[in-house]
Amino acid sequence: MLAVVKKPHIEIALSGENPVELLNWIRRRFEVSILTPRREKSVPVEETEFWRDMNKNRAGNLLAGARLKAEMTQAELAEKAGIRQNMVSEYENGKRALTKAMAKRFSGVLNVDLGRLLAND
Repeated sequence: MLAVVKKPHIEIALSGENPVELLNWIRRRFEVSILTPRREKSVPVEETEFWRDMNKNRAGNLLAGARLKAEMTQAELAEKAGIRQNMVSEYENGKRALTKAMAKRFSGVLNVDLGRLLAND
């Protein structure tokens, strides 16, 4: 069984005789989506609700992922990029469109390839 905890984003593969008990414990605190109930019944990730949700704000999710990988807070990224923290939040939450110029600035600060931040559909 492959489960995803949406916030914070965690992917968990569970196997064994009774993974449901652990899954129920996790559900008490987090929203959980089951991607596949059994290994033999896997589905393409593009057909999952998780994938559709993530693609609604692809650029913002890519930016947030790169920031977290760099172990930076929004405030730290904002300071280094020369913008306000609320702007980083708006980019990450899809409330502000990430332009190529801004993506280039973020890629320099985060030390990632520009293509990693651009949402190429």
